[in-house]
Amino acid sequence: MKSRRRFTPTALVALAIVACVLAGTADARHHGPHGPRGGEPGQFDYYLLTLSWSPTYCLTHPDDRYECGRQGYGFVLHGLWPQYQAGGYPEHCATGARLDAAAERAGLMVYVSPQLMYHEWQAHGTCSGLDAATYFRAADRALASVRIPAAFEAPRRARSMTARALVDAFRAANPQLPENAVRVACSRGELAEVRICLNRDLSPRACGRAVRSGCGGDAFDVPATR
Repeated sequence: MKSRRRFTPTALVALAIVACVLAGTADARHHGPHGPRGGEPGQFDYYLLTLSWSPTYCLTHPDDRYECGRQGYGFVLHGLWPQYQAGGYPEHCATGARLDAAAERAGLMVYVSPQLMYHEWQAHGTCSGLDAATYFRAADRALASVRIPAAFEAPRRARSMTARALVDAFRAANPQLPENAVRVACSRGELAEVRICLNRDLSPRACGRAVRSGCGGDAFDVPATR
């Protein structure tokens, strides 16, 4: 899976400057229903690891030069989101933790763009109870713990499938995932994201009842990589 980009040291300063400019721009990916704004850092029940299907995102955001250039990404890390067992999630928590230079370097090695990295820290990382660098390393470990099914490692042809078939493919590639640990999100009849529920120690677990797939029972399209 082409899931992360390693930025060279000479590019980090320039990328951080760009990211500061973009940080106030809301991330355009689908998040689903929002929970209560704010919350107490570290007060949550589990994580939702969210993998975005880059070809779908790039159909509507072709000018995103970081993600939608010539790389041909398949699944990329969208985020690691604290969740409440009862439903919903905290976001934009008030915290004294800040993005310093070391944290920026860690984040830029995990996310495909500085804009996404800054947004994910501000919206979700601030609620983790972790400092920024530790949060980014946790997101990297969570990403590394999931094996992408071979058929989705950067397919050159579009296909159609159901959410059940995609969930089965992920569970076949990851036998450690329990029943009800994987959810699928769609956007305009196309695959948008796969979401995997993890305990706070990043071990797999079943999702809370409020975390549901959003593709219905019909088949959806899976655009090919660029």
